[in-house]
This record gives sequence, C-alpha cells and structure tokens, in this order.
Amino acid sequence: MASQASNLWVLLGLGIAGILLAAKKLKKTIREDFGAFIDKLLLLPPPPPAPPKAPHPLTGLSFAISDLFDVTGYVTGFGHPDWVRTHEPASSTSPVVSTLVDGGATCVGKTVVDELSFSISGETKHYESPTNPAAHDRIPGGACSGAAIAVATTAVDFALGIDTVGGVRVPAGYCGVLGFKSSHGAIPNTGIIPVSSSLDSVGWFARDPNTLRRVGYVLLHLPFATQRNPRQIILADDYFQLLKIPVDLITQVVIKSAEKLFGRQLLKHQNLENYFESKLPSLKEFARTKAITSTKVPTSKLLANVMQLLQRHEFLQTHGDWINTVKPAIDPLISSQLSENPELTNEEIENLNAIRNQTRAAINSLLKDDGILVIPTMPTLPLKLGSKEIISEDYQNRASSLLSIASISGCCQVTVPLGHHEKCPVSVSFIARHGGDRFLLDTVQTMYASLQENSSVIAGPKSSKKTISPEESAEIAKEKGNQAFKEKQWQKAIGLYSEAIKLNDSNGTYYNNRAAAYLEIGSFLQAEEDCTRAITLDKKNVKAYLRRGTAREMLGAYKEAMDDFRHALVLEPNNKRASLSAERLRKLFQ
Repeated sequence: MASQASNLWVLLGLGIAGILLAAKKLKKTIREDFGAFIDKLLLLPPPPPAPPKAPHPLTGLSFAISDLFDVTGYVTGFGHPDWVRTHEPASSTSPVVSTLVDGGATCVGKTVVDELSFSISGETKHYESPTNPAAHDRIPGGACSGAAIAVATTAVDFALGIDTVGGVRVPAGYCGVLGFKSSHGAIPNTGIIPVSSSLDSVGWFARDPNTLRRVGYVLLHLPFATQRNPRQIILADDYFQLLKIPVDLITQVVIKSAEKLFGRQLLKHQNLENYFESKLPSLKEFARTKAITSTKVPTSKLLANVMQLLQRHEFLQTHGDWINTVKPAIDPLISSQLSENPELTNEEIENLNAIRNQTRAAINSLLKDDGILVIPTMPTLPLKLGSKEIISEDYQNRASSLLSIASISGCCQVTVPLGHHEKCPVSVSFIARHGGDRFLLDTVQTMYASLQENSSVIAGPKSSKKTISPEESAEIAKEKGNQAFKEKQWQKAIGLYSEAIKLNDSNGTYYNNRAAAYLEIGSFLQAEEDCTRAITLDKKNVKAYLRRGTAREMLGAYKEAMDDFRHALVLEPNNKRASLSAERLRKLFQ
C-alpha cells in the first residue's frame, strides 16, 4: 500500500508542475504541494460492482481531508503539534470519510488547518503556512486552507473541511474554488474534532459544480431527483455595503445570470438589517445584557458578536481542560480572544440559543423552499501575507457580519468563484434555508456556467466604470426602485428611479415608474410631467397614458384625463382600467 501511495503522489505532483514554474520568480520557497498536505495516506474504495449494476457514484475521484477527521492509525492533528504529542492515533475512521470511500472515491491525504481550527486567515506558525495558488502573496484563508489549496492545484478532485465561522467558505473564496457548508446537523460530526458544537458543519471543496453536487448527494444520502429552479433570488443590499471592492462587480454578474436563466421577475432586494430587527427579539436582550447601549449597533454586528461568543464559549467548554493541563503555545491573537470570554450564565446561554432559533426561523421564512439569499463571501480581496489588517477591528467586524448569517442560523451556504479582480479571486455566496442542501446544490449546478460567462464583468483590474455601462447601472437602480415600491417605500423608490434616469434618460420605463411612485404620495404635477416624458420616448406606453390620466383627473383636468384614457383604449381595447376610467369621466360630463 505504501508503494501505491508513493506512485500516486508522483502523479499528483506532475499535475501541479505547471503552476510551480510560475512560482520560481517568488522569493518565498513554495513546496511542491503548495503546503497543502500534512500527511500522506491511501484509502482505496471497494471494487466496482459487476455489470449491469451501476458503478459507485464517486468512482474515479480522489479527495483529501482536513486534519480534523479521524482515520484509523493516524493522530488527528488539529493544527497544533502539542495536540499531536498528547493524543493517540484514532481507533476508527470518521463515518464521513468512510462514506466517501465506500462511494467510490480514493482518499490520498490529510491537509493543513489553522491552529486549533480557530481562525480564518490560513496562516499558521506551527507548520509552514500554505501558499495561495491563486495569489501567492495573499493569505489563503482558513481554517481549512490546505483542503482548498489541494483542490485549487488539482492535486485532488475534492476535499473535506469543517466550517465553524467560515472554515470552508473563506478559503474557497480566497483560493477561487467552490466551497459548500452543509446545514448544521445534516451530516453527523462523529469522528471529527469539535470546535464549536452548535456552529460546526461538514463542508467540502470542488472545482466544478458537478463534483460538488455528486459529493453532496453521497454525504447527505440524497436520491437523484428532478432539479428545482429558484422562484426568488434575494440580494441583501445592506450586506453588500460591507464590501471593500465595487459592489456592482459582483451583483451585476448574479443579476445578469438570473435574468438570463429565470427572468428578472425572480430578482428581489432586501434590507436584512430591518428584517432581522423585527424578527430577532432575543438579539435586543443580548445587547442589553452585554451593555451595548448604542442604538446605532447594527444587527449584523450583534449577530457577529453572538457567533464569536458561541465559538469561544463552546471551544473552551470542550478543550479548556486540555489547554490548562498541557499549556500549549497558542498564537497571541487566539489566546487573547479566548481570554476575553467570560463565563456564561444559564440565562445567557438560553438567550443565545433563542437567537440561533429565531435567526434560523427568520431565514427559513424569508427564503421558504425555493429562495436563494445572495451575499458577499468576504468583505475584501485576500489580504496580503503579514498584513495587519487581518487583526483590525474593521476587517473582523465586516467578515464576521457576513459569515454569521449561515453560522448562527445553521443554514447551508455555498461560495461560488466569479473570476478575478486586481489579479485576486472574487466570489459570491448563496444561502438556502436550513435543510435546503439539495436545492442549493442543484441551483449552483444550474447557474454556474452562466455565472462564469458573466464574470467577465469583473475580470479587469480597473474600476467597474470601465466594465459596467451606464445603461446596466441604470437597470440595477431601477430594479432596486421596483423592490422599494413593492415595500411601499415611495420616497426611496423615487430616489432610485431618479438615479436610473440620471444614468440613462432615454428609457421611458424609468419615468413611468417614478410617476407611479409620485402618484402614491400625491405629487400629481410631477407624475404628469414624468408620464409626458415617458410618452415622448414611447408613444405606445399604455401605463404612461393611464397614469397621466389619473394625475390629470386628480388635478381637475378632466377633459385631458379622458383623452388619455381613450388613447390607452386605442392601444389596448380590452384594458378594463382605461375603459372604466373613461366611462366614469364621460358620465361626469353628461
């Protein structure tokens, strides 16, 4: 078996030889495997069944596992040499790993994780930090950096990780691969070192959506069935404001793809701050008990605080005795975070659980069985190696705010790469309700090719002004205006339609839509003016005639109003609204 493993690793090394040529110019010495692997092993699948039976679902695929999963005869390292020194080899293999091997895949090694799987940087002082193959001078993201790198370098077809506060989602985004965080509890955590039991979810990486889906179906024990398309795709507008790269570079790709595949009627915009504020009453109690008195603290930051508090509390509950006994050398940043964690009372723990339950219920209610929530994966491009920004409060707050939705709610989330910006990977994240893993995997399968096709929008290193036309930006503003109108936020809708008009003043729809909002607030003169402009641009715009007729009727210009309603009837003889309005005014003049 050892010779088999050796031969396999020679072949795997050849697969990334081309990438290594580009690395020769760097001062940093890059290992052949980019520092992804910490142990070599070989777990072979059972022989394939004889025809006419179907082959195993994962036949021909290779995979690696983060050094958090037990394998018989190996010490599970947890990203720390003192943990290896003080623990015995595992007596059994994690069922998650066994399921994949039984499904036909070959496991070839264990990969590096951050120290105690606690951070999201991908940098570690105990082992040589893995190199981000997509941007050598940038962090790869953690905690499961090695697994993401093994996939990105084509060393394996897929890899396993654990996502607590972003351990799969972050390195997937920073290394430019797909990363799936399953619904909390959907896949048992037996034979896996826990970090924070209420947040830990099994996740996996892949380069293509088909492999991602095949692995998911095996791990989740899902029978293949007809794919369902989403019926609503919701962009979390306020969460996109956490980005430090141009927002439209990501949202425009999603909007274009959704419109092409499903039609623009599926697209919606949501302010999650307002939504969570009304749906999470226990969050207010959390703010009160933590003496957070400022009313300006957004719910996104409060949820981030809850996530961090749960991670630290449950980590210490599980590993505190080991830390106190062994006294391992722990990174000062991690040590300081753990020391910040006070003992929680039973009442506080109950409130944290209530927040988790309420967040899950809120997301499930928003998305139902057929909705996708769209948010950024991370607020920045991968940070430069050694950058102090990784420990800055601003970066931590922004990142934790984005990561906390799926972590706290336990919902499934997938990181989808969208090309590059300034020579660094860019990604977007989709979230589905808790238990909607199949639906999310199927949606990625459906949308992936279109997303990649449209990701050329963000390919250039310059700003979005050179990649997104004014007409496209106007359409984005209009769609946001439509959503505000649906939510009866008339002034906001007027502002967004006005922005669309500034960007493209030759589209009658924008004037017509703004006129509808003006009618709602009683600004009849402005509504009449906008409708007139819309009709000038499009003389067959029935809605513009109807709205101008309404505005003129409210202004007392009954004859002109009747003319508008009659003109609408000429264009659409069966229009009931025009017919009733014209008849009403006709009777008025009799």
